[in-house]
This record gives sequence, C-alpha cells and structure tokens, in this order.
Amino acid sequence: MTVTLHHHTPLVICSDAIRTCWQSFDKSDDGGEKDRELIDRVGNKFKHASTLEHLVYTFYIKGISRALLQELARHRMASLSVKSTRYTLKELKNEDSFNTKDRQRASKYLVMTDVEMVDDMSIVALENLRLILKNGISNDKAKYCLPESYKTELTWTINARSLQNFIGLRSDKAALWEIRDLANILYQTLPEDHKYLFTDYLK
Repeated sequence: MTVTLHHHTPLVICSDAIRTCWQSFDKSDDGGEKDRELIDRVGNKFKHASTLEHLVYTFYIKGISRALLQELARHRMASLSVKSTRYTLKELKNEDSFNTKDRQRASKYLVMTDVEMVDDMSIVALENLRLILKNGISNDKAKYCLPESYKTELTWTINARSLQNFIGLRSDKAALWEIRDLANILYQTLPEDHKYLFTDYLK
C-alpha cells in the first residue's frame, strides 16, 4: 500500500474561518503558533468541530484490497474516485496462468494476508477470473468473480473532522488489519504542522 498526499488546505484557512465569527482577523499570525492554538482550542477543546471541516486533504491511495474499499465506503463524509474494474480488467487478460506457487507474481493483483490457505484461494480465484476474461466474457460480468483481495486504487478527499473520526476508529486494534495500516500511514503522510490535530486520535 502506498499513500500520497496530493493536496491539503493551509491552516490559515481554518483559523480565518474561526476568526470570522468574532471578526478577530487582526490577531492572526498567518497560520503560525497563535492560529494553530486557536484551531486546537476551538475545534478540539471546545468541541466546535465543524470549524475543522474547512481543512481538506486529498490522498492518492494505491494497492489496497476491495475488502478495504468497502470499509472506506462506510465513512460517508469523504469523496472517493476509484479505479474502474470495468475498464481495467484487461490488464489481467494477457497474463500467463496463475497457480499457488506464483505468490510474487499474483501480488501484483492481490493483497496477501500471510495466511497460506486464504492467499492460495485468492490466487485460485484470480486464475478463474483470468480464464473468464480469456473466454471473452465482458468485464461487466467478469468482475462478479473478483476476489475481495483484488487490488484497487483511488483518490480520497476528506475533511479534518472526518479524518479525526477515521483515524480514531480505524487505528484501533479492533479494526481490520489493513485499514489499521492505512490509518497509520495516513497520519504519517499528513503535513507536519497538521499532525497535532490528529495525534490524540491515533491509537
């Protein structure tokens, strides 16, 4: 899994939004320590968390399973643009056949779990999918055979309030192992001057 931060809102946008309420723009230090403290005080300590929605992050997330993609869909205050299997399954069609000894080659398409039986069955499913495509079945129908471990990628946009919620829930030991990894990587990918807003949510 790889995560790239494509865009983030400067902190001063959030502090200016907060200062709009009191018209205290003259107290701003352009996203410096005073503004950082204001965002933390109002957004976190005073629980006016809607102010944090002015901070928005766009990530490119690559190499996650479709199982994890389903988990992401449960976080409704985020936008997802996902790699289309309808148009991209052709990349598998021209591969040589797969068997359970082809873990390295199959890992181009599958997220491996380190549970041998699960990974073996995922490779069998991958080979079944390849055979269906080779037999001329349309991607629209063939994709119903996709294993949950099949890799995908997406652009994911989320505001700070929702990201706090995501990191708090998904870095917990009770979360799916793969989404727990994602939550930790997302935190590490954030700009250094933004991390303080999320540190207390990281399990």
